[in-house]
Amino acid sequence: MDIVKKQSSQRHVGIIGAGPAGLIASDVLSQAGCQVSLFDQMPSAGRKFLIASKGGLNLTHSLPLEQFLQQYRQHRPVLAPYLLQFGPQQLREWIGDLGFETFTGSSGKVFPEDMKGGNILHALMERLSHQGVSFYFSQRWVDWQADGSPTFLSGTQTTTFKFDAVLFALGGASWPQLGSDASWAPIFSSHGIALSAFKPANCGFNTNWTDHFRTHFAGTPVKPVSITFRDLEGRSFHQTGEFLISDYGVEGSLIYAGSAFLREMILKNGSATIQLDLAPQWSTTRIAQKLSAARGKRSLTTHLRKTLGFSGIRTALMYELLAKDYRDDPALLAQSLKSLPLRLNSARPIAEAISTAGGLRFNELDQNLMLKKFPGCFCAGEMLDWEAPTGGFLLTACFSTGMAAAKAILSWLQSEG
Repeated sequence: MDIVKKQSSQRHVGIIGAGPAGLIASDVLSQAGCQVSLFDQMPSAGRKFLIASKGGLNLTHSLPLEQFLQQYRQHRPVLAPYLLQFGPQQLREWIGDLGFETFTGSSGKVFPEDMKGGNILHALMERLSHQGVSFYFSQRWVDWQADGSPTFLSGTQTTTFKFDAVLFALGGASWPQLGSDASWAPIFSSHGIALSAFKPANCGFNTNWTDHFRTHFAGTPVKPVSITFRDLEGRSFHQTGEFLISDYGVEGSLIYAGSAFLREMILKNGSATIQLDLAPQWSTTRIAQKLSAARGKRSLTTHLRKTLGFSGIRTALMYELLAKDYRDDPALLAQSLKSLPLRLNSARPIAEAISTAGGLRFNELDQNLMLKKFPGCFCAGEMLDWEAPTGGFLLTACFSTGMAAAKAILSWLQSEG
């Protein structure tokens, strides 16, 4: 095993993980004059960041700050100190400093005007290179030494590096093919560091479509549509948007918005039922009035099309999910179209999820994100035990904790002399 020691009087910081948290920390620390070595087990940086930019890189959200913080739900108390220091506005300014202006879309989501995440990543990597950051790719972190020095495996060669401080930004457990495989978790556990079990977040769910429905409608979007359910604490969830029919069940932004609650309901009860409102623009009374129009010899399919404008997926969902007894009475049918029950049986595998819940527990860290058991070793990003909905909240918290850890490292290095 080789041992690599720092080669200058500069403070040398090792950053393990070249995702958003590790990249922004590398920027801050190298600008502050530290010698920075950035590691990743993949052949290049930001693999998952690039996937997130497909269809437009949703960096953050324009919600007022208090509403923004509420999106982190039970994790708000632990994340708020970092998001208040580096939140949506500061992230937009940092991206602007890289040369990319941002704009707010109609939904409140914030995007760079240059929608290609690859251009932002390239600009950042260029800046890091100019600031003297050293890159070590295809290097898998495999353990600590007794003094806290990290050891890496590349091919069959192990190498231990000596640093003044280390930042772990190793990601969660989703999209393992892009590097977030949680291979670090057993190593942390072996050193007595407590973790919460990883669970899929922002994920799809399995349901029992009939073969006919699956064959004809998999891949079809449903919009606009509302979903309603009560979570384990009896709180009502109601939101309007869109989701996608898949061959296994349902996925998409509206499903992801409620996925944390639905996942926990399924874990406790074995399944979860959501109510679909296929006509959110109309009241039950108005739908009943429309359906009460003379039908004559028209089929129900034709009647729905003539009276409600239903066709395709809405009509198919009605036939798929509603018992025949409810279809012929206008009042019962109206109520059903506003509250069509869909049973979800299980969450999709964690490898398919957009993000994960669980990870390194915050009580293993001090307020500066430093491991209590390994002084000088800090952690940030999705490897920490939190979750958030899509819409820019995930990326913002990753960048925010990366920024906080970098500033804490600078303070710690100064205090250590």
